Amino acid sequence: MKKKILYISLMILFILFLSSFFCVSLAWGDPEIVTKINDAFETIKGWFLKVATPAAAVAVGTGVFMKKFSFGDEEKIRTGKKLIKGSLFSYAFILAIDLILSAIKSLIS
Repeated sequence: MKKKILYISLMILFILFLSSFFCVSLAWGDPEIVTKINDAFETIKGWFLKVATPAAAVAVGTGVFMKKFSFGDEEKIRTGKKLIKGSLFSYAFILAIDLILSAIKSLIS
């Protein structure tokens, strides 16, 4: 009988001990390393978007000039069209990913 009481009391203490750690961890929030990593990823995302816009513009411009100065060469015209379509699709994909990540972030917070 004493062993059962001792076992039950130890289990109750263990459960209370774990629940106190859970409550304390909720009050603390994110650890500092997680905050630093999140800030780093936000910075990288900002740089990526800043670089993607001029890169897409240069690619579209190159495709337009390739089509314009092809002088009737069908291969250059096709390559120019592919370059324009590919760069616009890639830029739209990058913007869509940014939009999706922003929506997920707003839902989480």
